[in-house]
Amino acid sequence: MIISRAPLRISFFGGGTDFPEYFKTEGGAVLATAIDKHSFVTASPFRSELFDYAIKVSYRKNESVTDIAQLEHPVFRECLRLLKFEKDIELHTVADLPAFTGLGSSSTFTVSLLHALHAYKGEYVKPLQLAYEAIHIERNILGESVGCQDQTTAAVGGFNVLEFRSETDIRVHDLNLRPERISELESHLFIVYTGVKRRASEIESRKLKSLGQNRSTLQSMRGMVDKAAEILVEDDGLEAFGRMLHHNWIAKRNLDPGVSNPEIDQIYRRGIDAGAWGGKLLGAGGGGFILFMAPPEIHSRLREAIPERFIMACHLDAPGSQIIFAS
Repeated sequence: MIISRAPLRISFFGGGTDFPEYFKTEGGAVLATAIDKHSFVTASPFRSELFDYAIKVSYRKNESVTDIAQLEHPVFRECLRLLKFEKDIELHTVADLPAFTGLGSSSTFTVSLLHALHAYKGEYVKPLQLAYEAIHIERNILGESVGCQDQTTAAVGGFNVLEFRSETDIRVHDLNLRPERISELESHLFIVYTGVKRRASEIESRKLKSLGQNRSTLQSMRGMVDKAAEILVEDDGLEAFGRMLHHNWIAKRNLDPGVSNPEIDQIYRRGIDAGAWGGKLLGAGGGGFILFMAPPEIHSRLREAIPERFIMACHLDAPGSQIIFAS
């Protein structure tokens, strides 16, 4: 049996510039960190000669099929096909958090699944190769409107500036932050679940159609990546980082009307009125988690201002995809 796990992520700056449609001409970069919330996959042998099916997969549904082509779940189907599996394997997946919440869960699952399948075959694969394979599955085989940051952070982990040159040439610049600096940043984060789920690809597809008119906004968002990274590395005050998040959120809202909605705007406004320096909706938009940056001493005010919402605590700079059990 093989058990893999890959981390979800928080993206602070540069989201939207990680699409090849943009970065192949303009250059893209994202400031992001892996967090200690994961997608898990187990892969175990299956004796098909004893049953009337050859492959079994389990997620929120159970599928038992005689041929890979019969699988309804597209990622299971195409990852098995890419790695040339035909029968005699059983796969299960579980996750720490729900899908479609802005933390890169779909791509994280793809990375975790690919890692488990490689390990099941006795193959070692480098982290960036996992990312490239996941990008290929999602973008080229399934035709999803997704960028390249989620797969990369899930595969390599850490707290990085990711520089995008092509779909198979991504540079990972580790910020190498001191543990004390990471703890300081963690203490300033206040992450709220809106309760709204949405498919990122639907919003991203509309953004891509508006790429021409959004180009200058995306250039501005790309420029914030280096400034924000410098703040973290130089141990400057975190208020400037928080204020930049606010400007980033304003820019992001202008990319497409679906990025926000009245409920999200209300939660965000309550957080700012309670004293947060800034924040942003994580992921493509439309739902999921909102991240606020605020001094720890006002977090109790934030809880009072945004009642009856799940508040997520997490640790940053988590390791990338791992095989955590093999027997």
